[in-house]
Amino acid sequence: MVLMMPLIGECQYVISGKITAKENGNELTGTTVVLMKTYLGATSDFDGNYSIDNVAAGTYQIKVSHLGFKEQIKDIEVSGNLSLDFVLEQSSVMKDEFTVTATRVNEKTGMAFTNVSKEELEKNNTGQDIPYILKLTPNLVETSDGGTGVGYTYVRIRGSDESRINVTINGIPQNDAEDHGVYWVDMPDMIGSVDNIQIQRGVGTSTNGGSAFGATINMQTTVLDTAAHAESNTTYGSYHTWKNNLSFGTGLIDGKWDVEGRLSDITSNGYMDRASSDLKSFFASCGYYGKNSVLKFNIFSGIEKTYQAWNGVPQDTIPVNRTYNVYTYPNETDNYQMDNFQLLYSSQLNSNWNVNAALHYTHGFGYYEQYVDADNPYNPANPTDFQPSYFSSYGLKNAVVGNDTILNTNLIRQLWLDNQFYGTTFSINYNSNKKLKLTIGGAANRYNGDHYTKIVWAQYASNSDPLAKYQDNTAVKKDANIYAKVYYEITKKLNLFGDIQYRNINYTFLGYDQYYNNTTQTANLNFVNPKGGINYDLNSNMQIYASYSIGNREPVRDDYVQSTPLSRPKAEHLQDLEIGYKKESEWLSYGINYYYMYYTNQLALTGQLNDVGAYIDQNIPQSYRAGAEIETAIRIRRNLDLQGNISFSQNRIFKHDEYLDVYDASGNWIGQDTVHYKATYIAFSPAIVSSIILNWHPVKNLTLSFINKYVSKQYLDNTSDESRAIAAYNINDFRIRYTIKIKPMKEIGLSFNILNVFNKLYESNGWDYTSIQNGVVVNDNNYYPQAPRNYLGTITLKF
Repeated sequence: MVLMMPLIGECQYVISGKITAKENGNELTGTTVVLMKTYLGATSDFDGNYSIDNVAAGTYQIKVSHLGFKEQIKDIEVSGNLSLDFVLEQSSVMKDEFTVTATRVNEKTGMAFTNVSKEELEKNNTGQDIPYILKLTPNLVETSDGGTGVGYTYVRIRGSDESRINVTINGIPQNDAEDHGVYWVDMPDMIGSVDNIQIQRGVGTSTNGGSAFGATINMQTTVLDTAAHAESNTTYGSYHTWKNNLSFGTGLIDGKWDVEGRLSDITSNGYMDRASSDLKSFFASCGYYGKNSVLKFNIFSGIEKTYQAWNGVPQDTIPVNRTYNVYTYPNETDNYQMDNFQLLYSSQLNSNWNVNAALHYTHGFGYYEQYVDADNPYNPANPTDFQPSYFSSYGLKNAVVGNDTILNTNLIRQLWLDNQFYGTTFSINYNSNKKLKLTIGGAANRYNGDHYTKIVWAQYASNSDPLAKYQDNTAVKKDANIYAKVYYEITKKLNLFGDIQYRNINYTFLGYDQYYNNTTQTANLNFVNPKGGINYDLNSNMQIYASYSIGNREPVRDDYVQSTPLSRPKAEHLQDLEIGYKKESEWLSYGINYYYMYYTNQLALTGQLNDVGAYIDQNIPQSYRAGAEIETAIRIRRNLDLQGNISFSQNRIFKHDEYLDVYDASGNWIGQDTVHYKATYIAFSPAIVSSIILNWHPVKNLTLSFINKYVSKQYLDNTSDESRAIAAYNINDFRIRYTIKIKPMKEIGLSFNILNVFNKLYESNGWDYTSIQNGVVVNDNNYYPQAPRNYLGTITLKF
């Protein structure tokens, strides 16, 4: 409070005016007006008027931007109330701004969201995966198998993992159609080709792909830079982590064409034993920019080879060897390549209408290789459990050696996935430039997935063939949706938002029928997802909002293929209520968002075996997530600012049952016991998550940043058992960034990061298997330790 004292008593003034178009003199609604290097800004109303209140005397830069028009930046001097009009000129070429607008929200929508700019992405881009680059955004928890943020990484927002987070690139779905996961390892250094990201928390607005049950991550790739440019980025750090990339852009050629490209290579030994990663990727884009249209073709690809560290470290081993990895076979690796092709088209038909359309194709193929020990088969929870060392599991004959019949063998197998995902997305947008905005959009996509196993070596070969496909099965999933969205400005202060989506899913797969035979089956689901919001501007710098949304989500692949129609779980249903308040002033910006997410039939593992002896998700009748997300930014001095957020939540299941496998004294499975629970916490849902960054700019172009991340205790399952939990952790990083302006280059950027400065030993993820052995409850807890103090240094050359 003492630091804020010099601000008290300063005179406060108003900057106001009207924004019009040069070509026809029409008022421009929805123009963004920002007072740079402050937290003040405004949006023009349907008469083109804007007003920024509470401006202290001084010299500023004011920036005015509107879709399809040239941006204006002007130096101003404020010594009293200031009237300032702007006349914007239409851009000579249409840019990329319209590509993702149909699937995004704005400050008038009444939903919780965070925009992450290219500048912020660049600050954090040191070769770690996207979950780590976004780690300072509200209510987000990141984790890594290898412990360094390179390789297999994961993200949870509001306690929901990737299978419940809708992820799109240029509006095109990235979640796997069958298991709903997002594999960041398959898109290494993608941030190097991303211009901005919007994270919507909760159900969010209608988008393409699976429903968002925790959040939406919407990425837009590179946008037009009219000047030629090139950039080289090199990072080296602990655990022999290397990142090298080279990117370029031609700028506008003949006033119409632009070509962008990037090559990246990332390697790391990882913190965990043998948790190495070898990641390669490229991005290429060619765009044609007319005055009223854009046609753009993107190709991006990722190739990864990652040694498996999927199993974590047993709880009793962590004090002795934190970096222990159960896998010792030299080629226990995951190998996968994902190629993406996007053809994007946008056209401004007239001053009121624009359209967007896209065609896309993704081909993913690869395998993970695994050594299977015949003497140590995977945990046989029950007699029907799949045994990967047995010949019968692959439809092979038992081997006969002399007079002995061999039932199983040591072997090396590759589990392959070869999939294709393709389709189209579209949106038609109407803007009256007054009170009404309307969007009609949708998508139609198809997924073909081929799953099979190859046996590349076996101690006893039986009649196996290294070129043959075993356990071969295919799946086809068709997913189509259509939605309509409307914004309506009732008054200059009051705005309404409405959104309704219809989604149809047709899924054909190989699963069990009612007679427990494997047969091809089809599931057909229809969902209606309505949403609505209201926003009220108390004044130009203060607003309140509320929204109510409904989402529906289908079960994942395993829930279908490892069940019969009688035991198959139902789709999940979510009702999401969001209420928020935001305020901005020259030196202070803050907001608070309350949410209540009520689930019906939420899917979770309970340990229950279904009628074919498989562990699949079961429906929990009633559960909820409720909390408050607080964000703030304070400019303490001209060269000192503090940004942060903290989330408080309660994540509860009203009641559910846990099923424990029971073994006798000889280790034989004899059945299951049931334990009843009431009012327990949802797994992996910390009650408190906070992020704080303090930035000090002692001299021009030098920034020193101290970063803090806190995550409270999490439970490994839904029982709230204190013996099955991840301890709270508080991690601090320190970052130095210095930019040198030197000709003939545009700039040289130097960055040095000390991660986990205070050398905290902690685990950020885990899993458990609880059973009853000879009458005693036994917890088999496994955790994923994260790296202690480590370092990353980066040099960036921009031309």
